[in-house]
Amino acid sequence: MLPDPPDERSPADLLAFGLVNLDKPPGPSAHQVAGWVRDMTGQQRAAHAGTLDPKVTGSLPLLLGRATRAARVFDGLGKEYVAVLELQGPPPADFEAVLGEFEGDIYQTPPRKSAVVRERRVRRVHELQVLDRDGRQVLLRIECEAGTYVRKLCHDLGLALGTGAHMGDLRRTATGRFDDTSLVTLHDLADALAFWREDGEAGPLREAVAPAEEALAGLPRVVIAGSAAREVAEGAPVYAPGVLETRPAPHGGGRPEEGDLVVCTIPNGSAVALGSLVGDPGADRGTVVDTDRVLV
Repeated sequence: MLPDPPDERSPADLLAFGLVNLDKPPGPSAHQVAGWVRDMTGQQRAAHAGTLDPKVTGSLPLLLGRATRAARVFDGLGKEYVAVLELQGPPPADFEAVLGEFEGDIYQTPPRKSAVVRERRVRRVHELQVLDRDGRQVLLRIECEAGTYVRKLCHDLGLALGTGAHMGDLRRTATGRFDDTSLVTLHDLADALAFWREDGEAGPLREAVAPAEEALAGLPRVVIAGSAAREVAEGAPVYAPGVLETRPAPHGGGRPEEGDLVVCTIPNGSAVALGSLVGDPGADRGTVVDTDRVLV
């Protein structure tokens, strides 16, 4: 059976292929929080976008159930943070100029407690903005590439300023397209689940859990016929006769080109697979999409 349109799914189907832009609380690790949401929603799996240290709060998008097969779409998403820079001395007169030098490509070595190989690497800071200053405390907004260590950035800023510095509080305000305008707390999610399970009221749950297609909205798409989708569900690639049309990513970008990661959908907007474009969608025969993750 092919899935219902994303906005017409039952609450159970929504949870089985859903997305929660969770407002991670301070204390637990990102892995612990993902486990709690998995158990709360009754799913076997939950996958999060980008690790957050236990003390860090903010945007932690989570894919639920079958949607975890699409977790690769979280790889490389840009991040935005609000951080408190704690200076160890009075800020120098050239404070703003020094901060400006940290916009662009910077070199970083992951900290010793990091789970990745400690090799020097380049990361891009897209914007470093001062939101407020109070004595030796500076509130910064940081828009950066995935894998940028904000704690290390604050340490290096202190060295460049000549005062020494460390990171105080840190909050992630955006992960890719998912920002703090759509955050859902654990309490919100628990209440929404209770309303649905105990009273049959699904409205709050639909506000807390989005269709997983929201996580795929940044990808170009290949729309395929229902008959082709049934073959894809059995492990077949997408062949040219089953392609109805191609569309650019809804949030910008051109039509897919060979080698691009694409999402295959049926006409009602439901995602059925992720894969690589390997052929001409307008051809009469041949393979168009080599499927990598089947989502139905």
